[in-house]
Amino acid sequence: MVDLPPPQTIRSIAERHWQGDGDLVHEHHPVRPILGRQSEEIAPRVLTLISVASVNAIDTGDGLVMLDTGGYFESDHVYDQVRAWRPEAPLRAAVYSHHHVDHIFGTTRFEAEATSNGWPQPTVYGHEDIPEHLRRYEHTNGWNTAINQRQFALPLKDFRWPDQFRYPDVTYTDRLTFRHGDVTFELHHARGETDDATWTWVPELKIVHPGDLFIWAVPNAGNPQKVQRFASDWAVALREMAACEPELLLSGHGLPIFGTDRIVRALTDTAELLESLEAQTLALMNRGVPLDRVLHEVEVPLHLQQLPYLRPVYDHPQFIVRNIWRRYGGWYDGEPDNLLPAPRQQQAEVWVAMAGGLGPVLTRVRELADADDLRMACHLAEFAVLAEPASREAHEVRAFVYSQRASQQDSSMARNILNHAAIASQEGKRDLAGDYG
Repeated sequence: MVDLPPPQTIRSIAERHWQGDGDLVHEHHPVRPILGRQSEEIAPRVLTLISVASVNAIDTGDGLVMLDTGGYFESDHVYDQVRAWRPEAPLRAAVYSHHHVDHIFGTTRFEAEATSNGWPQPTVYGHEDIPEHLRRYEHTNGWNTAINQRQFALPLKDFRWPDQFRYPDVTYTDRLTFRHGDVTFELHHARGETDDATWTWVPELKIVHPGDLFIWAVPNAGNPQKVQRFASDWAVALREMAACEPELLLSGHGLPIFGTDRIVRALTDTAELLESLEAQTLALMNRGVPLDRVLHEVEVPLHLQQLPYLRPVYDHPQFIVRNIWRRYGGWYDGEPDNLLPAPRQQQAEVWVAMAGGLGPVLTRVRELADADDLRMACHLAEFAVLAEPASREAHEVRAFVYSQRASQQDSSMARNILNHAAIASQEGKRDLAGDYG
């Protein structure tokens, strides 16, 4: 007989990746489903489903409490998975870890069920700043559609940002505790990926739910298209969670972590990474160094670079440095010619003319690409298309160098945005999600 490998479970995949034996760049990327979006009871009384974000349900003995509820695209699936696990237990409450749309849409079917059965409606808890962010989403629907099409390589014709949201019923400022059955839920406010983040401590079960304060990757503290993030505050929250000495960590994205020693190490290592990037950035800023130098001199400490849960598979350390600069230094990059710049197209036209026209520029782009200097090749290719936006040859070269640059990126955020530019040039445009020409 042939010995078949044991079936994969969330726990077994988590063990593989803790040992560094797995593909978090593609197969088990933290922002994609695992096990075909099938749920699993990963510990007694705890159901986890890892979709784009993780969804978790805890059986309190007097109904269920969900820690994040999933995206608008999967509310039916979340309901079906929870009901397959606990067919009769009503949903008593849900906690939003923050306002992002992959975490806040999963209560719809449970609310309809409560109405049908005459049960009390589930109570949704979240930080007091969540409503303001949901209103911001309502005002910036087109912008959020465009930036997420780029960031996640979403289909341009089919994807639209939601325009209606399930607001929390109960909000809090710093801390809030509620209880169902024999289980207590302690909500703690933090600033990290958002300023409305909540991490939840469940003392009876020794569970911590960090939301997106931990995602099995370099923290999403940079994100080039989105609002301010807070690296040092984030690190404080991670160390506070570690001090609880949890036995189970339910990641906001990606895999859970089992065991106190591992959880404490992962949380404190992540805090150290954020603290180091901010300290290095501020040290250079305090010397009056321009952003360009900061971007190329700040580095992740060597002993953290190869940890399986701190690889830059989503965000990128350079993006985090930019966000730290923006928080403390504003938008000015320290380069005086960028203070009141000429239009970029005009700059490109002058530089291309000085180079002798489009032909020599494109020749140089190809030479740089052959020498694997794709970073510089992308700069010149962009200027070529800006200077002559109708040039088919310029777009062909631009598409090639951006696709090559994208193929070298572990960061899915960087990879998708670069690929988006390449695909746009295949259609003779600089961008497909916005009015770039």
